[in-house]
Amino acid sequence: MLKVVYLGALTLACASFVQAQPLPVASPESVGMSTERLRNIDRFLEDEMARQRVPGAVVAIARQGKLVYFKAFGHADKAKGISATTDTIFQLASMTKPMASVGALALTEQARLPLQSKLSDYFPGYQAMQVGVPTADGKFTLEPQKRPILIHDLFRHTSGITYGGRPDGGSPIAALWPSGGAASYMGTSKEFAEALTKLPLVYQPGTVFEYSLSVDVLGAVVEKVAGKSLGDHLSETVWKPLKMENTTFKLSDAQRAKVAQPFPQNPLDGKPQAIALINKPATFDCGGACAFGTMGDYVRFGQMLLNGGSLEGKQILSPAFVQWMTSNHLGPGIQNRVANVEPHRAGYGFGLGVAVRMEPGLAAVPGNPGEYSWNGANGTGFFADPKAQLVVAFGTAAPGDLRKYYREQMQDLVYGALVK
Repeated sequence: MLKVVYLGALTLACASFVQAQPLPVASPESVGMSTERLRNIDRFLEDEMARQRVPGAVVAIARQGKLVYFKAFGHADKAKGISATTDTIFQLASMTKPMASVGALALTEQARLPLQSKLSDYFPGYQAMQVGVPTADGKFTLEPQKRPILIHDLFRHTSGITYGGRPDGGSPIAALWPSGGAASYMGTSKEFAEALTKLPLVYQPGTVFEYSLSVDVLGAVVEKVAGKSLGDHLSETVWKPLKMENTTFKLSDAQRAKVAQPFPQNPLDGKPQAIALINKPATFDCGGACAFGTMGDYVRFGQMLLNGGSLEGKQILSPAFVQWMTSNHLGPGIQNRVANVEPHRAGYGFGLGVAVRMEPGLAAVPGNPGEYSWNGANGTGFFADPKAQLVVAFGTAAPGDLRKYYREQMQDLVYGALVK
């Protein structure tokens, strides 16, 4: 079921009453997009729901600072018969990372968190970590770090830290590490960060992009520097100034009732699936995965970045910091494995918390050099394109492999609706 309200030439989805929109509204044609071509998104998602592949979705698209498409489809909780609305809340998973990175950079702007500082300055155990080196017999040996882990490494995933349980992380060293889900329940942020120091790194610091728990560790550092929880810091520096009223680490009872729930079985293989954080809160504010939010909130966050760090008179980061954040930080001496995580993103590098498109070609999706993005394992996605003046945030409760399919298809559909 799609709920809509008509505003001139623009169709926006909402509940049974007109809700405040997250950005100023414009017709697609007024900003070089096609209403008819945007209907391809409707047709695609309606077909996916008819095939029982996804219970529902919310999509927000802004161009030139104007909201041109904001629709809710299907159900937030099909088992309970709860329809999705544009206020449906999603478990953002790794879409937490760009927000945590902005919160950390707000400290860097104040000279409180230099990127060249050592991680061991905040958690001394990281100084003594060793690096695992796989051997031909499927085991590994250990060698000392050739250089310390820097705060810079945490932002760009070059720390040598990893995730356990990932299909692209099959080394014997990675097998020792906790998964992202397990890490969310490892005590306080301090206990979590210190527990990781007992494990071997999978690479020498600064040598390989290895998608990882690095931003969760960065969040623990932010808490030490800011002297407060990551959630309180992000609320003060990002969420409240941007009026992101439903973005949080800690759901109220009213918010929990609005969270999108996946099908109980993965539609691809029939195996049980769930989003644990909905009913079992994390034990700390993990900066890599644990936030919740609406797509309306997230499109405001993306528009702030596209505007050079400001929205509606609130300066979150300076334009120079946003440009720096959204530039590639994987230099020639660093092995770029971004496409190992996001197979459709060949030709992308990585900045400070976001993937950054480097080439007009190579990737399996359209876009322009300078586009930046990141997605969430539970079915959410975000990308912003400075050249096209485009911001997109979408949510589906699809924690299985379908999420990767939706990331690619949504980018195809949105760029297919650009006519100027």
